[in-house]
Amino acid sequence: MRRDSRVYVAGHAGLVGSAIVRHLREAGFRNLITRTHADLDLTDAPATQRFFAVERPDHVFLAAARVGGILANDTYSADFIRENLLIQTNVIDSASRSGVKKLLFLGSSCIYPKHAPQPMKEEYLLTGALEPTNEAYAIAKIAGIIMCRSYRRQLGFNAISLMPTNLYGPGDNFELERSHVLPALIRRFHDAKIASAPEVTLWGTGTPRREFLHVDDLADAALLLMERYDSPEIINVGVGADQTIGEIANLVADVVGYRGRIVWDPSRPDGTPRKLFDVSRIAALGWHGRIGLRDGVEQTYGWFRSRY
Repeated sequence: MRRDSRVYVAGHAGLVGSAIVRHLREAGFRNLITRTHADLDLTDAPATQRFFAVERPDHVFLAAARVGGILANDTYSADFIRENLLIQTNVIDSASRSGVKKLLFLGSSCIYPKHAPQPMKEEYLLTGALEPTNEAYAIAKIAGIIMCRSYRRQLGFNAISLMPTNLYGPGDNFELERSHVLPALIRRFHDAKIASAPEVTLWGTGTPRREFLHVDDLADAALLLMERYDSPEIINVGVGADQTIGEIANLVADVVGYRGRIVWDPSRPDGTPRKLFDVSRIAALGWHGRIGLRDGVEQTYGWFRSRY
């Protein structure tokens, strides 16, 4: 990408999109194209086609998606698969038709089988059954990956697919019914501290293991891959280390300053037992995450407190 390239960030107001916009601006890109959902509904194919025909972006970061935690995915599975399939299809097809030079598609760690060997290598895609609670979202993301590959193979469209591990950071969603695990923990412990609650009950057993990546590290990787990665194969982006949900909960409670008791409810689903990325492919490009988990949680909690 040249610094004067027309760069469209789809989903610029979300967690990932806003971080990509920050990093593009810091890197000297000034010709950025953004649209709010009110200005452009990416599930509307004719509207999306008109937007690309008029704006003619050179590069596209496809970060727009309907996302949520285990409760939202399980409750609104029809919405998740329908909206994500429409967004991906419309943006990828319109980008290809309008002469976009390169598109980066943001996937998800849930594309891998529920019981995939650990750490998860890129080649484990489509080798086993998915986690049932987010199967609809995962299948939508897998469809986006295959669409990028197919448009590359048949039409010569330069589309790459980045698979981020669990993300967190400034701009996250802290609504309990829609949030992912780490922002949900921040919100639960903060509310409990304010209310002087003696205990907080959390879903599951606390034993599943998760890997977390700060969204600013993800944005840094996305820019690197847009400029230097041209393979049809997906590429993992993560830190290559994980902790149990129980350990994460204790860390978040300590950062927030909640001193009550943590109780686990094993009648609630745990989700996938473990999701740890093999990050050797992106490490070979010289990229590594820089923000430690505690530092990242402290920064995210500070952002949360300044806005809630």
